[in-house]
Order: sequence, then structure tokens, then C-alpha cells
Amino acid sequence: MLTRFEKARIMSARALQIAQGAPVLVKLSDAVKRVDEIVKAEFEKGALPLTVVREMPDGSKVFLDVKGEEVGKAEK
Repeated sequence: MLTRFEKARIMSARALQIAQGAPVLVKLSDAVKRVDEIVKAEFEKGALPLTVVREMPDGSKVFLDVKGEEVGKAEK
């Protein structure tokens, strides 16, 4: 599970990408035009190609996808 801070960081990074011309990764109706609505739809569908790196207290790192599922680990 992602923290609210990780979720906000992912969504703001993706919003910046879309605002600068990156392609939208999900099909949307013609009514959806605002960047924040697009990002929310992509996030809810799990279509974002971003990974969160969470540093653990022991110095190791855990890699999470946007759904909050672990995709890898790294030792210190």
C-alpha cells in the first residue's frame, strides 16, 4: 500500500509529464480534458509506468508499483 505522500508524488509527476505532451495511457471520453482527471483515471486503472523506491530502516530498499504491490527488493 502506498502512503498518501507517495501517491501525491506519483500523481504530480505524471501530471507534469502529461502537461508537457506525454501520451495518455488509458482511453477516456471526450469530456475529460483536465490533466488531474486524466491522471486520476490512469492511477485508478494502474496504468502508470512508475515505481516507488521505499528505503527501509535497515538500509535496504523495496520497490513498489503504483498499485502498492512489491516488485523487487535490494539489500544495502
